[in-house]
Amino acid sequence: MPAPLDAALTAQIAAIMREASEAAILPRYRHLSSQDIVAKAADDVVTIADGEAEAILAERLSNLMPEAAIVGEEAAHADPAVLDRLGDGLCWIIDPLDGTNNFAAGKAPFGVIVALAESGRTVGGWILDCLTGRFCHALAGKGAWIDGERAQARTSGNTPSIAAISLVFADPLRREALKSEIAPHYALVDIPRCAAEQYPRLVLGTNDVSIFERTLAWDHAAGVLFVNEAGGRAARPDGSEYRVDRHLEPGLIGAASPALFDQLATRMASLQQEARKP
Repeated sequence: MPAPLDAALTAQIAAIMREASEAAILPRYRHLSSQDIVAKAADDVVTIADGEAEAILAERLSNLMPEAAIVGEEAAHADPAVLDRLGDGLCWIIDPLDGTNNFAAGKAPFGVIVALAESGRTVGGWILDCLTGRFCHALAGKGAWIDGERAQARTSGNTPSIAAISLVFADPLRREALKSEIAPHYALVDIPRCAAEQYPRLVLGTNDVSIFERTLAWDHAAGVLFVNEAGGRAARPDGSEYRVDRHLEPGLIGAASPALFDQLATRMASLQQEARKP
């Protein structure tokens, strides 16, 4: 690793992320015109702030570590070939404005997410909540922090456990199966439509488990590392690790503890077995 993954690097990355937030995102919060918002896909939009924030982040991170490839969400949307770089020796992964739908609607939460991957595995993750300034980060094998304090994942203590289940990108049959076979075992809460908020909730004792269908690298790389380094568990439903170079595969579970992960993964496995029956 050319640059050491340490507090000094994190401080530099935090400054870059705050610059993007303060220069490109916050000035446009609740000040977007209709021309500033463009439909990106079904139930998904992009704003002028996304592009401007990504330009700042890409330039600054490239200067910080020139040998690392850059994969930004908006660049990849414009040119899918960019995704081939996710398996490179070193790769910055940028979500310039996570929770864009919320931002465009003039409501919280939304944030900036940056991850650093090495040969397909996330080695660093940084998550900024633009409105509150909360800064979460994790370094592979070195732990997780929230605003400079060591983070330890904790459960909500609620019975039944609290679950945020993302159904937005599930196909209709899977959506109904999740509703009928998984949801009844949990106390359901709304998803924030923002990974920069949903992963911290698993560490802060707000939510106990989350299910994600779409697992794009810019949404999940930093959060998965953050939960795992804080002592929770985030992985594919079969227990295999989440790799950024396989981010188009569906299905991901996040949990505030390994025990809660195992419990949900077992239920998900039963669901899969039922789906395979003729």
